[in-house]
Amino acid sequence: MNKEIDVRICEVGPRDGLQNEQTPIDTAKKVAWINQLVDTGLTYIELTSFVHPKWIPALSDAREVVRGVKRKQNVTFGALVPNERGLERALEAGVDEIAIFLSASETHNRKNLNQSIDQTYTTLLKVINEAKNAGKSIRGYISMVFGCPFEGQIHINQVSSISYRLMEMGVNEISLGDTIGIATPNQVEDVLRHVSKQVPLTNIALHPHDTSGTALVNTFAAYKVGVRAFDGSVGGLGGCPYAPGAAGNVATEDMVFMFEGMGVKTGVQLEKVIQCAQWIQSIVKRNLPSHRLQMALAHQNKGGVK
Repeated sequence: MNKEIDVRICEVGPRDGLQNEQTPIDTAKKVAWINQLVDTGLTYIELTSFVHPKWIPALSDAREVVRGVKRKQNVTFGALVPNERGLERALEAGVDEIAIFLSASETHNRKNLNQSIDQTYTTLLKVINEAKNAGKSIRGYISMVFGCPFEGQIHINQVSSISYRLMEMGVNEISLGDTIGIATPNQVEDVLRHVSKQVPLTNIALHPHDTSGTALVNTFAAYKVGVRAFDGSVGGLGGCPYAPGAAGNVATEDMVFMFEGMGVKTGVQLEKVIQCAQWIQSIVKRNLPSHRLQMALAHQNKGGVK
């Protein structure tokens, strides 16, 4: 981690935020938004997903997005890939980091990837090895860590086992997802302490969704345990096409506000992130759930200051 910051904010809005949008967004507008994000101080931005366009039409322009954004020193551009073909396309486009994914829920994994968890390991190992051979770092997402709409509670040993398996396979960082946003702080602490027996917390990130309004307190709970990497989406954009009831990710600007207010350095400029949130809200043409964004807009409408 950068010695000048205390926590690392991983911006997943361009991928996780936009993948659920029903109205197509022009590639040029996506690129313009990402270029704004690059100038906020964020050091990690997940640009898109190289899944088949049939499954995620909103991200069918993955190659064009990756090639269109401006590069900046110390900003890592990642992309999600489901298989070897997706990896091939991502490497050709020029991403810096590869993200792979699977679910802690057998049922959700089959719905999302059309494979069992054991079958997915085989697929992912090929992707990881090829990505490593290409000199890329690997990020691994585990979804449904804290609960599943199909199976309910996910056993804590299942999460720990999958996390350890991914580390053995060569994954550098594992992002634990509260995909449907039902986790509570005590549950977050319990899961992280259990996982940390197998995987160092320095290799763990939290990926909170705000369906139940608990994303920020869960973020704080993870921070107290020792996690120092957190996924957020500007404006609170987000959702999962294969997870009924999943709401948006925690808003990046809300996390930045919380951490900076605690004296925890993020390296991210809050006002610039809020401007990015305001811009994308105008593009998707609906009010986004970010608290800091809506507060800023309310002040603007009253002629006040942010």
